[in-house]
Amino acid sequence: MRVIVITPPAPILTWEEADQHLRLDGDEEQREMVERLIAAATQHIDGPAGWLGRALGLQTLEARMAGFCDQIRLPYQPIVDIVSVHHLDDTGQPVLVDPDTYELFGRDLGCAWGKFWPTPGAYRGNTETVRVRYRAGYAVDPDADPLEPNVPAPIKQAILLMVGDMWHARATVATGAAMQAVPMSTTVQNLLSPFQVYF
Repeated sequence: MRVIVITPPAPILTWEEADQHLRLDGDEEQREMVERLIAAATQHIDGPAGWLGRALGLQTLEARMAGFCDQIRLPYQPIVDIVSVHHLDDTGQPVLVDPDTYELFGRDLGCAWGKFWPTPGAYRGNTETVRVRYRAGYAVDPDADPLEPNVPAPIKQAILLMVGDMWHARATVATGAAMQAVPMSTTVQNLLSPFQVYF
């Protein structure tokens, strides 16, 4: 299964939160750089490419696989809802699966009672014949529109600490008596570890 990002998440930390953490007193000249650091720290841990193995900010993902199975376990929880399910026909054209065919059980997508998955076509041009598009990330109320993010406090604090570390160490090594790498701190790892997903 391959998962791609269709709609990336909005930042889960604001400039104001980082400004307060870094004690910049609203220095707008530093805002662009701080926002880049927020984005870098968040991308390091969020979504399909992230260290945590889960979705933090609300985002739309698409899981692509060779065919249907009884239960499709969707990665990068928490799962908010299913946007659509498609499969390719014999000519490679997408065919929408009726939403009454399937149900979401936590992070598992399966057939509704008495229903069956359709048979994808034998299109040779693509081995990813089934596409499940879904929204994932922390949300206050999954039925709200627009969705409001509700990222756990330890994750937000870890991102703030990472931003602070990058702010104070503007290079990939720290200088002093000896050169040494600047890793993700133990405190950051301890804050994040309870949320890490192991596949």
